Amino acid sequence: MANIRTYIEESVDELTNKVSWPTWTELQSSGIVVLVATFIVAGLVYLMDLGFGQLMDLIYLKIFGS
Repeated sequence: MANIRTYIEESVDELTNKVSWPTWTELQSSGIVVLVATFIVAGLVYLMDLGFGQLMDLIYLKIFGS
């Protein structure tokens, strides 16, 4: 039990005294970067899905005829 208590005390000490937390402005700018990157990746996935869907339609049309 003493080991668990020591671990918790050291964890709290490290989180309160040794970790450098970002400022509110840094968090906001990072959040904006993540939001923009998410929309870009979602757009790319959507375009790939459309492209592969069209490709599969062509393949099915050639294999099974109309």
